[in-house]
Amino acid sequence: MRRKESLIFYATVPDVCPYLGDRDMVSVFADPHQPMDPGLYGGLIELGFRRSGNHVYRHQCRGCHACVPVRLPVDRFRPDRNQRRVASRNQDITAQIRSPAFDLEHFRLYERYVNARHHGGGMDEPSPESYWGFVASHWCSTWLVEFRLGEQLVGVAVTDQVPVGLSAVYTYFDPDLASRSLGTLAILWQVQAARRMGLPYVYLGFWNAQTPKMAYKIRFQPAEGLVDGIWKPVP
Repeated sequence: MRRKESLIFYATVPDVCPYLGDRDMVSVFADPHQPMDPGLYGGLIELGFRRSGNHVYRHQCRGCHACVPVRLPVDRFRPDRNQRRVASRNQDITAQIRSPAFDLEHFRLYERYVNARHHGGGMDEPSPESYWGFVASHWCSTWLVEFRLGEQLVGVAVTDQVPVGLSAVYTYFDPDLASRSLGTLAILWQVQAARRMGLPYVYLGFWNAQTPKMAYKIRFQPAEGLVDGIWKPVP
């Protein structure tokens, strides 16, 4: 990884974990004033880091290892029966890659999604500024993948391209269409996109078996998790 010897990291003050409320969370951030680019970020993803806006971080909580970075080796991934059903059920949905620019239609959908899914969790009542500050980065190669049912925007998958693969930053969708499992559809699309591009992995962020909001990621197999600094199979 280039320039690793010059990177500076800062740890946050312990705060209540949003996933496991009886524990504290500590995150480690790369110094935001240092230069960052997709190549350097790709190296940090290999070490378990993620992006939120321009900030690159990973969880590093004392005595807790519940959050495990996970990735899918795209050449070995095979959808299970439920995932095949999701793909079949959504054949009427089209996907299109958009460049990273603020779009009011996207924001309105994001607003509906977080107010329905994360009410009271610190993400609800977003502003256009907080939304774009979370989604966008001035140094990363980011796609906004639109999913449409006819003319209706039903989902957006914020996806980063790095040398080691595609990184699923965040996906939001129409909360009235929960039965379509559009989050699963977005991951299936990202796997196919990585395959077409010859990229080896899709990085899904943190998996936590103890919270339903993160536990679903392990249903995509064969998954690999970063455990004790080594990527290994996660059953």
